[in-house]
Amino acid sequence: MNGRIWTEDEDETLRINWPRFPAFLIAHVLRRGRASIYRRAAQLGLKKADDFKTQPLARLWNGTEEPASVAARFKPGQTPPNKGLRRPGWSSGRMKETQFKQGRPASESRNYVPIGTEKVDPKRKVLMRKITDDPNIFPVKRWRPVHVMVWEQVRGEIPPGHIVVFRPGRKTFAAADITLDRLELVTLAENMRRNSFHNRYPPEIKELIRLKGRITRRVNARSKEQSNEEQGQ
Repeated sequence: MNGRIWTEDEDETLRINWPRFPAFLIAHVLRRGRASIYRRAAQLGLKKADDFKTQPLARLWNGTEEPASVAARFKPGQTPPNKGLRRPGWSSGRMKETQFKQGRPASESRNYVPIGTEKVDPKRKVLMRKITDDPNIFPVKRWRPVHVMVWEQVRGEIPPGHIVVFRPGRKTFAAADITLDRLELVTLAENMRRNSFHNRYPPEIKELIRLKGRITRRVNARSKEQSNEEQGQ
């Protein structure tokens, strides 16, 4: 859902609906994340309608009047559920027993794994290897893609604006099989083109995507007409 190139149909849908509808509804229609909707709206210079925040459903849309949200709020004078409770380790002097000590090594953590450990990153879909325990480095940065390390060992540092990827059909999660002949250096622009829907799907699927866009535009246009008619009454 995320990371794909915006199509003309999606841009048109966004232009029609952005002035009067909240981002989460548009995100649902376009099957994108809210952050993607906000970014694209900013790129296209779109603005909300002047009366957007005063519409009857505006407070419901932003969640402030959602029934579940209202029911979960603390009421004036309500007693906190944990008031007066004393749990082991909470009493004076006991907290120090469970606190992390200054300079505590990472190896003492219950989920610690040693340097050299490998895992498959579920988001990037590549094999990662732990390279350091340095506490000054953010935990995520202590891991590096194995295929990038293989490339750099032979070809050196990756130049700016480029990325190392597996050649088509040669991707693997087995460290021993990740060799230089499976990899190639491409520009970020080329990598984006390869992953666009124009190149990822066969003609039949692309035509269905375009058809969905046309239908969506017609539905949105009709909704806009009805909205204008209701406001004119």
